[in-house]
Amino acid sequence: MELNCCKNKKAREELRQVVDFLKAISEENRLKILCILQKQELCVCEIWQILDLPQNLVSHHLKILKDFNLVECRKEGVKIIYSLNPKNTKEYISLLSRFI
Repeated sequence: MELNCCKNKKAREELRQVVDFLKAISEENRLKILCILQKQELCVCEIWQILDLPQNLVSHHLKILKDFNLVECRKEGVKIIYSLNPKNTKEYISLLSRFI
């Protein structure tokens, strides 16, 4: 039996991407943020109130999710509105499915 997930360079890189993705979403509050944003777009001020967390902590989690392109943001006046990036989320899930 050949283990392609360990042999070629492309598969190893994809495996690293999956591992990093899982690290990003394995934090409970980040997963909650993704769940919340699945339903609607929100600003940080609304997200931290829903989660009952400090604003700076929510901003930190949003930055990590944004760095992975799991969330997108746009400016609306003085607020920054966050939303789920469904395309990239599906791509990570599809990538994950290749390994399990």
